[in-house]
Amino acid sequence: MSRSSAGEGGALLLRGEAGIGKTSLLQAAREAAVAGGCRALSALGVQSEASVPFAGLHQLLNPVLLDHVPSLPARQREALAAAFGMAGGPAPEMFSVGLASLELISGMADTSPVLLVVDDAQWIDRPSSEVLAFVARRLEAERVVMVLAVRDGHETVLNDVGLPELELERLDDDAATQLLAARAPSLDRTVRDRLLAEAAGNPLALVELPAALSGNADVPQTLKPWLPTSRRLEQSFLSRASSLPDSARTVLLIAAVDDEDDVTEILRGAELLDGTSLSVDSLAPAIKVGLIELSGHRVRFRHPLIRSAIYNAAPPSRRLAGHAALATALAGHQERRAWHRAAASPGPDDEVALDLEAAASKALQRGAPRAAAEALHQAALLSTPDTHQGRLLLRAAEINFELGDATVARRQFAQAQSAKLEGGERLRLTLWMEALNEESWFGPDRVRGFAAVADELAGVESDGARLALRALSPLSTGCWYGNPDQETRSLVVRTARRLQRDDSDLPMVLSIAASADPVGETASIINEVARIGPESVPPVEQHALGAALTAIWAFELSWPYLCAAVDSLRRQGQLGLLGEALASQTWAAIHLGKHRLARSAADEARRLSRDTGRPRWALVADLAMATLAGERGESETAKELILAAETELLSIGAQSILSFVQFTRGRIALANNQYNEAFEQLARALDPSDVTYHPFVGYWGIADLIEAATRTGRDSEAQHYLAQLDALAEKTTAPYLKAMAAYARPLVAPDEHAEPLYEQALAGRLSHWPFHRARLLLAHGRWLRRQRRVTDARRPLRAAVESFDALGIKAMSEDARAALRASGEAVGRPTSDTLDRLTPQELQIAKMAATGMSNREIGTRLFISHRTVGEHLRRIFPKLGITSRGQLHLADLGGD
Repeated sequence: MSRSSAGEGGALLLRGEAGIGKTSLLQAAREAAVAGGCRALSALGVQSEASVPFAGLHQLLNPVLLDHVPSLPARQREALAAAFGMAGGPAPEMFSVGLASLELISGMADTSPVLLVVDDAQWIDRPSSEVLAFVARRLEAERVVMVLAVRDGHETVLNDVGLPELELERLDDDAATQLLAARAPSLDRTVRDRLLAEAAGNPLALVELPAALSGNADVPQTLKPWLPTSRRLEQSFLSRASSLPDSARTVLLIAAVDDEDDVTEILRGAELLDGTSLSVDSLAPAIKVGLIELSGHRVRFRHPLIRSAIYNAAPPSRRLAGHAALATALAGHQERRAWHRAAASPGPDDEVALDLEAAASKALQRGAPRAAAEALHQAALLSTPDTHQGRLLLRAAEINFELGDATVARRQFAQAQSAKLEGGERLRLTLWMEALNEESWFGPDRVRGFAAVADELAGVESDGARLALRALSPLSTGCWYGNPDQETRSLVVRTARRLQRDDSDLPMVLSIAASADPVGETASIINEVARIGPESVPPVEQHALGAALTAIWAFELSWPYLCAAVDSLRRQGQLGLLGEALASQTWAAIHLGKHRLARSAADEARRLSRDTGRPRWALVADLAMATLAGERGESETAKELILAAETELLSIGAQSILSFVQFTRGRIALANNQYNEAFEQLARALDPSDVTYHPFVGYWGIADLIEAATRTGRDSEAQHYLAQLDALAEKTTAPYLKAMAAYARPLVAPDEHAEPLYEQALAGRLSHWPFHRARLLLAHGRWLRRQRRVTDARRPLRAAVESFDALGIKAMSEDARAALRASGEAVGRPTSDTLDRLTPQELQIAKMAATGMSNREIGTRLFISHRTVGEHLRRIFPKLGITSRGQLHLADLGGD
C-alpha cells in the first residue's frame, strides 16, 4: 500500500484459472494492508445472485455505511440509499451512485489508506460492476488501491475499462516441487511425480490433492482418471463433503446458494430444506475438514471453487429445493427472494414471473435499468405465451432500446411477436419492429407503414403519439447519416408533425425534422425554434434539439441548447447522455470559434463516452480533439488520433462517421498550407461515389474546400462549389452557410472585384464567426500585398495575428506573423498560452475554482472526488505561477 499511502492510488485486475492463487494473493494483500494500518473492504461475487442490483457494492461498503454516509452531500446520500433499497425517491443515475461511492471511499482515505478487494468479480452484479469500474478509473489521486480477481474464460464490464492486468501463471517445475514437498513431504516418489504432472503447476491443486490421498491406500485408483485441474480439485473437495453428516451437507448447499454469508440466514434456509432444527454446531464438521470458515456471523468458503463444486454437484432437484428454501427464508427481501424463486422453478410459473416483474420495478426505482431488463426477460421465460410473456418481453425490449442496446431489443421484440399481447401492446410492438427494421427502412412504403401504425397507436394509448415520436427519432438520424430519396425524407417529417399533440412535443418534432430533411426543413426550423428557448425544454430534449440544430448548420442556435443540456445532464448525473452532449457541444464550439471550450469539452466527452460504453461518440470527440490539435500545430498528436479513430470506425462498421475524418484531415491540411491535400480530403465528403460521402458534414468544410481550390489553381471547381454553397445558403437561410458564402466570394472573385467583397464579409456576415473572420483577415492582407499595397496589408494581418493568438490556433498564427513580417512590420513571438500549460481537465477545474466553487462542488460536477480536485489544483498553481486559489482570478483562463 505504499503508493496509496502517498496518494497515488490505482486499480489492478488479476486474471487466471481456478486455483492459480488469486484468492490467496488477495488475502495476503488484505492481511498486509491491515497490518500496515490500512482499512480493507472486500466483496465476493456469487453466481446464484449475480442478478440482484447493487448487491456486490452493498457487500463491499456495508461495514462502513453507518459511519461514513452521513458525511456525504445530501444528493449522494440519497443516491446510495435508493441504490441499496434503504429509501424511496426518484431512481438515481448509476453514475450518481458511482460518485457517491467514490466520495465515501475517498472520505475514508482521509484518515487511513484503503484497500478494496473483490474476488470472483465475474459474478458481481452488473450495476455494481459498473460502479466499481467508475471508481477504479478515478483512484489515481486517492490513497486507495482496488484489486479485483476474475477467473479466466469469463467476461465482465471490468474487462473493458482499460485497467492494468496481471495474469497469474502456473508455477514452474522447481517451485511446484518445493510447494508439494512442503505440504506433503512423505509422499512416495511415484505418487509425487504423478501429482506434479496432474497439478501442472496449479498451486491449489498442489496443496489440496495430497489431502485427497490421506488415508487412501489405493493411490492409483485415487489418481484415475486424468481430469482437468479444476475438475480434479472439485472432486477433492467433494470427497471431503461426502463424509460429512447430512445436516452439514445441507448447510453447505444453502451456503453455496446464498450470497450474503449470514449464518442465521443460512441455518434458517437449511432448516426449511430438511425440516430439522439446526444450530451453529452444524457447521463444525465442514469447518474441521477445511471446506468453510466461520468468522463472527459470516460463513466463508475457504476457496470460491469449493462453493461452485458443492452447488454444481448437488442433484438438480436438490438445488431447486435449496433455492426454494432460501426464498422462503428471505420473505423480507423482495428482490433476492424473487430471484431464488425463479431459480427454484423447474418450468413456467406465472406467479414467480410476476414476482420477478415486481423485482424489476424495484430495480428501476433503485437506478438499475439493466438489471430491470434482465429481470423482465427472465420473467418472460417463466411465463407462457398466452399469459404474460409478450408483455414482459415488450417491456424488457423497450428498456434495452432506451439503454442503447438495439441488438438485444430487436431480438426481444421479435420473440414477443408470437406471444399474446393486448391491442395497444401489439401496436407498440409493430411500431418498434417497423422502426428497427434496418434491412428495408429507407423507402416511402416503409415510412407509410410506420406512419399508419403510429396514427393507430396514438388513437388508442394516451402516450401513443409520444412513443411513436421516440421510435421515429432514431430513424430520422438514419436519414441524416444515410442517403434516402426526397419522398422518404418528406414522409418522415410529415409523420412527425402529424404526431405533435401540443407545444411540449415541438422540440422532438423539430429534432426529427432537422435530421430527416436538413435541406428542406432548415428555414422552417430556424423560424420555429425561436418560439421555444432552452429553459422550457427537458434536458434530454435540450441535447436532441441542440444536436439537431448542429445537423442543419445552425451552430449559433444550437449553442444555448447544448450548454443547457450539458449543465442539466451534469446535475442529474446522466453521464452517458452528458458525453454525447459534450461531443455535440465540441463541434459547435469549433465552428463558433470557441476553441478553448471546445478542447475541454472534447477531452471530457472522450472520457465519459468511453466510461459509459459509447465508442462512436468517443471517436467523434477524438476527431474534434485531432482538429484542435492540428490547428494548434500539434501535427503528430493529430495524426495519431485520426488514424486510431479511422481504424476503429472501420472495425465497427461505422462508415457513416468517416466524413468527420475527411473534415478533420482537410482542416488540418489547410491550417498547415497543404492545399492539395486539403482539397482532396474535403472533396471526398461531397463526392456521391466515395465511401465517406456525407453532404451535410461535407458542407461544414465547403469554405475550406473552396479556399483550397483557389490556392491550387482549381478555379472552375471553386466556382462550382461556391455556386452550390450559395444555392444551399439561400434555400436554408442558415447563418453559418451565409457566412461561409461571404467568406468564399472574395477568394474566388477576380482581383478587380475582390476588395468590396472582403470588406462586406469582414464587416457583416463574419462578425459572429471569429475563426473564419481571422482567416479572411489573413487572406485579405495577403491579397493587399499581392496588389503591392503593403502598408494597407498590415492592419488586417495584425488583426489576424491577434485573433489567431486569442483562439490558440498556432499554425495559422505563425502564417499571419510571417505575412506581417513580410509587410515590413516587426512582430514578436507569441506569448505562452494557458492552454500550453494546463491539460483540458486542469483548465476546467481552474475555471470552476476561480468562480469560488469548493473542491467537493467541482468534484460533483466533473464526477471525480474532492481529493482528486485538490491534487489537480496543487499541480495547477505552479503552472500558473500562483500559490493559492485566491489568485486564480489573476491568471489568463480564457473567455470561452
